[in-house]
Order: sequence, then structure tokens, then C-alpha cells
Amino acid sequence: MSQAPGDTPEDRRRHARGLRAHLSGEVAEAQVARHYEALGFVCRETRWRGPYGEIDLIMEGSCLAFVEVKRARTFAQAAPRLAPAQVARIGRAALDYIARHPDLRLKPMRFDLALVDGKGEIRLIPDAFRFDQGV
Repeated sequence: MSQAPGDTPEDRRRHARGLRAHLSGEVAEAQVARHYEALGFVCRETRWRGPYGEIDLIMEGSCLAFVEVKRARTFAQAAPRLAPAQVARIGRAALDYIARHPDLRLKPMRFDLALVDGKGEIRLIPDAFRFDQGV
């Protein structure tokens, strides 16, 4: 007798790993949002999704920070997880967000990378990447 798709031991392990990754990502994003708030920012959005992709955090202070959060055992493992294709998606999503919020069009903006290591320590890299609108 064969098992139903999605009901094998490997499928259950894969699902459990995915759920752990999703939940640890949510925890890391909440930690980073609190860190920004301690710096005087206000959280406008968490996991904002538009037609071009998702932005982990949108924080507003002296500027509008579009924040990508990467979590790994070490900062060195987390940093390279931001791929060029993801930078392009985040940039297009940010432009879409700004288009939907005309009151923010004159606000300076930047793209930050927030790294969270296995101990829960946070390293912020403000203005970590640029988005070329021609991409």
C-alpha cells in the first residue's frame, strides 16, 4: 500500500523544517523591528507583499528603511543569503509601495540588511544595497 502524497516520513520532516524556518524568520523579524524602534523608527509594515515581492520590514524614521532580514547560525553565513535577484525584487516592491503611499515620495529612503545570528544578536547594515531601476 502506497502512502498519500505529502504523507511520507520525508514529507513530514520537510514540512517540519519549513515550519521551523518560517517561525524563526518571524522571530528574527520581530527582534529586528524592536531594534529599529529602539533607534527611533516606527514599524510601518511587516512582511509587506505586493505584486513584485515581499519586503520583510518597512521602518520609518529620519528615512524610510526597506529592511531585508537574514538569519543564520553566524553573520558570515547570513550575509551571502541576499541574492541579486532578491535585491531586484525588493527594489521593485519598494517602488510599488512608494507608488501606493504618495505621502512618502519625498522621504529619503534606503535599503538595509539586518543579520541575525544563532544567538539572536543583530547586525544592521544601513544602506546595504542599491536598486537600479533599469534592472
